[in-house]
Amino acid sequence: GAAGLVCAETLRQEGFSDRIVMCTMDRHLPYDRPKLSKSMDSHPEQIALRPKEFFCTYDIEVLTEMQVAAVDVKSKIAVFKDGFKMEYNKLLIATGNMPKTLSCKGKEMENVFNIRTPEDANHVVKLATSKNVVIVGASFLGMEVAAYLAERAHSVSLVELEHVPFKKFFGERVGRAVMKMFENNRVKFYMQTEVSELREQEGKLKEVVLKSGKVLRADVCVVGVGAVPATGFLKQSGINIDSKGFIVVNKMMQTNIPGVFAAGDVVTFPLALRNNKKVNVPHWQMAHMHGRIAALNMLAHGTEISTVPYLWTAMFGKSIRYAGHGEGFDDVVIQGDLDELKFVAFYTKSDEVVAVASINYDPIVSKVAEVLAAGRTIRKRDVENPSQRCGFLSFRTGDMSWLTGKGS
Repeated sequence: GAAGLVCAETLRQEGFSDRIVMCTMDRHLPYDRPKLSKSMDSHPEQIALRPKEFFCTYDIEVLTEMQVAAVDVKSKIAVFKDGFKMEYNKLLIATGNMPKTLSCKGKEMENVFNIRTPEDANHVVKLATSKNVVIVGASFLGMEVAAYLAERAHSVSLVELEHVPFKKFFGERVGRAVMKMFENNRVKFYMQTEVSELREQEGKLKEVVLKSGKVLRADVCVVGVGAVPATGFLKQSGINIDSKGFIVVNKMMQTNIPGVFAAGDVVTFPLALRNNKKVNVPHWQMAHMHGRIAALNMLAHGTEISTVPYLWTAMFGKSIRYAGHGEGFDDVVIQGDLDELKFVAFYTKSDEVVAVASINYDPIVSKVAEVLAAGRTIRKRDVENPSQRCGFLSFRTGDMSWLTGKGS
């Protein structure tokens, strides 16, 4: 993935000339995995992060369809599932996560997918065209798939345990506004319920039965109910793993074992923005930065991570951007118009802005990210009453002077 590739690339850029080997369970060279749910009919070469020639030019070996089964940190050896062993001098673990599966009857059936590969995504599009789709989980993956399939499928139904999508991430009001946008685009929601059974006819999925008793017609089912870190193979390794299975690293992406680094969705790391609270940030931009920092520290540069998390997505032509780390926010201050889907939401925790999200309101999120990256604090009162600081016009015109002049 991104973390491993950027690490290898950075090592070469910094003049490292010894052997670099990347191992992946995938069949393909590193590709842009988030695109699998955003543009589902992409082929591997269309979403490849680097062309094949790049790996030859920079002498980076890529072993595909190779799974590491154990790491022996004393002997500095990675042991593969097929028994093959490889010595290392420095090791980066960037194994990402594994999707959670459903635990109900019929989950092994044909036409039930976790979207992990370009083949999965392509297959779903083919099966969904003019047919009935049920998506389980209003996660980013679930919602992006719903948006992509809305005009291609006959029907798209989304099943979710919460009462609004993205509640924990964006809060109730923004979640509701996004939900309305989806409903206006023919996506039907079944909230506060889960799947109790998948029913088949002639070996193929036919119906999805909900715990509420509702039965949905389904030709294809996509499961997006979250993921768990892919660290099972490290249980006996001595590498420090937290109670949720994440690898614990410091600001230099180092584990507790000298010479062993970790990056991307699989780690928790200290986030400067939130007083060095250990967080897991499964975003694309963060994986890139982790890979870079790990490479620099493999070469003993002593570089610490200080990036502000940032993500974007687009659904039904609306761009959604997010910066910061809003986990545990206690209030949301909204400026703009939720109904018109043109607004910015500031997430606060005890009077301090910890994250910001916007829909069709660029470039405010990038501006806020810059202020936070500079180590400045934005107070709740600053975003509640910008009218007292250069007029509410500042939001309408994108004039950020009230904001960039602020902060302690």
